[in-house]
Amino acid sequence: QVQLVESGGGLVQAGGSSRLSCAASGRTFSNYPMGWFRPAPGKEREFVAAISWTGVNTYYADSVKGRFTISRDNAKNSAYLQMSSLKPEDTAVYYCARGPNYSSDYARLSDDRNYNTWGQGTQVTVSS
Repeated sequence: QVQLVESGGGLVQAGGSSRLSCAASGRTFSNYPMGWFRPAPGKEREFVAAISWTGVNTYYADSVKGRFTISRDNAKNSAYLQMSSLKPEDTAVYYCARGPNYSSDYARLSDDRNYNTWGQGTQVTVSS
């Protein structure tokens, strides 16, 4: 069974940066897209960013576009979320998740219902 373990985060000042990591167990990491989500008012999880299984396609929520960068390193079975220009409203628990295999399209990767494996989450707190 695949497991995802997030790390990074913590307390950051507004305007600062932080990098989240998501380490996956298993040998087929490269076949799956990866996404990052966080809770939002009225939603269990809102889409933050996703990267296709090839790594060619990346997608972002409008609220983080230009500030966050998602990446992956298949050799390390890991995905990352580099967060810059952080704002207090970015404060949340961030979850990484594994999407449907061989998927690349935005519609599918931005919908948390298409993700079947989730990490335990890592807290990011941005102080003003």
